[in-house]
Amino acid sequence: MPAYHSSLNEVTDVRLVGNTPIMPIKSRVRGPAPLADPNTADIIDETLDLFRANSLFRNFEIKGPADRLLIILILFISDCLTKISTSRTPPNQLEATKSLNTLAVDSFPLPGDANFALNAHYAPPGSRSDADYLRQYLIQARQELAARLVERLYADGTGKPSKWWMSFTKRRFMNRSLGN
Repeated sequence: MPAYHSSLNEVTDVRLVGNTPIMPIKSRVRGPAPLADPNTADIIDETLDLFRANSLFRNFEIKGPADRLLIILILFISDCLTKISTSRTPPNQLEATKSLNTLAVDSFPLPGDANFALNAHYAPPGSRSDADYLRQYLIQARQELAARLVERLYADGTGKPSKWWMSFTKRRFMNRSLGN
C-alpha cells in the first residue's frame, strides 16, 4: 500500500527555495507565506489529515514539491507529540500551546545544513537571503501547525491530549526525526 501524497503537488505557481515550495497558508501568524483561500484546505490542513496514516510508512516516494514540505511538517508533528509526551503529567491546552510555540520558533536546521536529517532529498537554498526567507516561512508554518495541532489534540474538552493522537508518539515517519 503506497503512502498518501499531497494533493497540492499539481499547483504550479509556487515559489521554490532550493526545491522546497513556499505554499500558501491560512495563517493567523505573521510571516512571508502567501495567504491561502480560507474555503479550501492548505498544506497545514493536509499535513494534519495525512499525519496518522503516513506515520505508519517507512518509505515515502516524493512525487512533487508539496510532498517535500509535507515531509518536513509531518516530522515536525512527530517532534511536537514527543515534546508533549515527555512531561511528567499531561499538559493542559494552554501549557501545550506555549510549549509547542516555543518548539516552533527554536533554532532548527534547514536543507543544506550539515545536521539536516534529509539532505539527500532536498536542495539547499541558492543564497543567504533565500535561506533566511525559507527559515521565516518554516517558522510561520511551524507556528500555525502547532496551533492547529493543539486544537485537534484537545478537541474533546477533557483538558488532556487525545489518546488517539498521542498513540503516534512512538511512530517515526521514515524512521527520521528533525532533531528537535
